[in-house]
Amino acid sequence: MAYLTHTAHAQLCALWLSCLGWTLTAVALGLIQWRVWLVFDTEVISSGVAWVGIWRTCFNSHTVVTPGFRIMHCKYISLTEAFTPPEIVAGQVLMLLSLLVGLCGNAGGVYALRNVTFGMKNSRIRLAFLTSGMLCLLAAAMSLIPLVWNLNSVVTNQTIKFPPEFKMPRAPDAQHVGSGIAVGMIGAILMIVSGITFCMHRLPARSVREEVHLDSPGTSNQGALTSSRGVENLAFESHL
Repeated sequence: MAYLTHTAHAQLCALWLSCLGWTLTAVALGLIQWRVWLVFDTEVISSGVAWVGIWRTCFNSHTVVTPGFRIMHCKYISLTEAFTPPEIVAGQVLMLLSLLVGLCGNAGGVYALRNVTFGMKNSRIRLAFLTSGMLCLLAAAMSLIPLVWNLNSVVTNQTIKFPPEFKMPRAPDAQHVGSGIAVGMIGAILMIVSGITFCMHRLPARSVREEVHLDSPGTSNQGALTSSRGVENLAFESHL
């Protein structure tokens, strides 16, 4: 059995990057600091800063607090509410799908590295790495859509018409990009790098004649393996 692990060192690093990117995407999904609103009127928003995420809005206040919080007031943003802007709707849907697809991509990367370690068929290894890479790229694209969309809303100073119970102003005096978008961007970039690296995996060159010679009856497998560029793994050979 050919030992091919040395051909996938870059893909092993890509798996680590993919797991880190997936984790950062999950963190960005839960952060409320996607859009940071600055408010000069501090009568209700005592700190003058309100945070708008894709799931809820929050601000510190000495007059209005949410049960369970000491000085913070938070309201959940529903997917079906009429006031919810399309970029937040896209964030709620696509970020969740990105996590699901990214998880499948990471699982595919583990499976592909397992095939490399155990010297499975070349076609199975190539397909596993290619599938894993495409899933990682798809997950990155899904997360980038709401991230860039919300980033554009901040740059163009878009407002959200919150209902009165949110205690939010109709428009902020100023707003800037929060850490949620920044963390999500870093996670998406890592997923893109890992996806490209997965897709770039190459096995040792072997001619068709050598592969036929390897499978033909009456031919020594030991000799065929030594003719390839793979390295013998004696730990596997001892069990044959």
